[in-house]
Amino acid sequence: MNTVLIANRGEIALRVMRTAQRLGWRTVAIHTDLDAGAPHTREADRVVRVESYLDVDAVVAAARESGAGYVHPGYGFLSERAPFARALAEAGITLVGPSADVMDAMGRKDAARDVAVAAGVPVVPSYSLTGPDAVDPATFSYPVLVKAAAGGGGKGMRVVRSAGDYDEAFAAAQREARSSFGDDTTLVEKYVESGRHIEVQVMGDTHGTVLHFFERDCSTQRRHQKVLEEAPAPTISEEQRAAITSSAVALAEQCGYTGAGTVEFLLDNATGEFFFLEMNTRLQVEHPVTEEVVRVQTEQGSERVDLVELQLLVATGAPLPFGQDAVTLEGHAIEARVYAEDSFHGFLPQAGRTSIVRWSSGDGVRVDHALEPEQEVSTSYDPMLGKVIAWGPTREEAIDVLTDALGETAILGITTNTGFLRALASSEEFRGATIDTAWLDRNEVPAPDPALARVFAAWTEVLLDTVPTPASSPGPWRADGWRMGADPAPDTVVLGDDLVVVDRHRGQVTHAGATHDVRLVSAADHTVHLLVDGRPEHAVLNVQRSVVDVVHRGQRWAWERPDPFGDHAVAAGDGTLLAPMPGTVLAVNVAEGQAVAEGETLGVMEAMKMELALKAPFAGTVTTVGAATGNLVKLGAVLFTVEPSDD
Repeated sequence: MNTVLIANRGEIALRVMRTAQRLGWRTVAIHTDLDAGAPHTREADRVVRVESYLDVDAVVAAARESGAGYVHPGYGFLSERAPFARALAEAGITLVGPSADVMDAMGRKDAARDVAVAAGVPVVPSYSLTGPDAVDPATFSYPVLVKAAAGGGGKGMRVVRSAGDYDEAFAAAQREARSSFGDDTTLVEKYVESGRHIEVQVMGDTHGTVLHFFERDCSTQRRHQKVLEEAPAPTISEEQRAAITSSAVALAEQCGYTGAGTVEFLLDNATGEFFFLEMNTRLQVEHPVTEEVVRVQTEQGSERVDLVELQLLVATGAPLPFGQDAVTLEGHAIEARVYAEDSFHGFLPQAGRTSIVRWSSGDGVRVDHALEPEQEVSTSYDPMLGKVIAWGPTREEAIDVLTDALGETAILGITTNTGFLRALASSEEFRGATIDTAWLDRNEVPAPDPALARVFAAWTEVLLDTVPTPASSPGPWRADGWRMGADPAPDTVVLGDDLVVVDRHRGQVTHAGATHDVRLVSAADHTVHLLVDGRPEHAVLNVQRSVVDVVHRGQRWAWERPDPFGDHAVAAGDGTLLAPMPGTVLAVNVAEGQAVAEGETLGVMEAMKMELALKAPFAGTVTTVGAATGNLVKLGAVLFTVEPSDD
């Protein structure tokens, strides 16, 4: 029996295990202390503790100790680290992926450019920074894109629009690259103002065959981080598809690629030209959209492709079992990445403990996740909680399936971007496929109106507070729902700063002069169905002593329930800067007693590799410095206080 160690965590570890176990492979999971008892550890045949998922020696030792002949790295962590691939090879263990030499060639954007040129694949025009061909940044044709040569995921990338901004942007990109990848080598390329991100899934075996599985469009990005991905690309012509996919295969053949890889291109909307960007030498986060639309024609009929199955097959030395002519497309698929972040308040990372977790299970919906109720979500790892993938016969139908699925997704206890994803996927711009790679950096997605969620919160709170639920009764969250009392007087509910009047007798909820007609349909298992102004609506709620937590159409709202006997915290003054997220202080630029100008950066903090500059709200004097470089701070911690100047 083959044994594979999955050198990863979370949803990708579970996804690899499912295929490996279906094929009869024995699976080994690794975990850190923070992940002890996590879902991926419970599904594996064997579990090994490691100090860090990035510890090459520890992971190789775990593979050796567990008898694993293969290691699947998933994505992130060590998946594109050539030293890891070499260490496994030296230990006689097969990496489910390309060789270390190929990683060296394709894992770095600078080396990969050279391979692309040799393969005849077009590349983005760039500027030399060193040597005899070095170009003075003052003479660049702006805008340019500064980006890290190592790594991926949008880390270490900055768009620079003028020579005056170049030095600061270059330094920031280098710092982020060094922090993320341990390598601050940086490239400078022409920046395409309006482009689409098109990537091609390839698979190579050890017998010299490279196949493509068509393309994905990942243009819906924010700061180079993908948000929505879809397959096939909705805007390219058949001629462009043929040119891009054949270029991807040529590149993979040029470097002798084996296993699953993704070749990324930028399609210039102005000219229709496409340019090679980089190659990811691993499985991609968005691989499910390819699996949902690609069919392989066999003697038994049409079958969906399983990229992990092909990865494992190739790793054993077997040839790919079909040719390019057998690979076809059927329908359309879209993936939405669910993150622990507050999308409508600066996309700040979130942390905390989940209370209720519910994913959609409708027709055409696939969910890859490893999130459970009462699970602690920390800032120690990537903020992605799961992926909602929708398939439909057409793109329009796939969008409808996705928006319905996101509307059914309910994660309470922490704030996620699910409501943002639903609003974005249902927008006219996404439906019209007009979103380019910089659209989300230029435009804001309107935040949902909390009015209906407020109705659910107030109506539910009143019912729970007024209907007795003795231990012998089913209770308000059971299948038989609530039993209504007779003509109660209106109740006033305090939800944070809001006063809401609930008139159960008339069936009305009033807030800020707006009144909604409300009828209870059913309530069970924290799910409430109401008719609001004649329209059917539902929400998932968790009403606790101090807070009412509501998810409506995917968006979470939490309203405090005031304790009349409790203490009330003093609000910070205008000159006090609080930590807007839990994280690490990267820099403290000022000292107490120092005069500062309005907008001056007082310090920088980081959570989940996202930097946030803390700036003086006005000119004045720093009177408090509440943290030092390297400190871990909690949400709301006082970091700086500025006393305004007299003038």
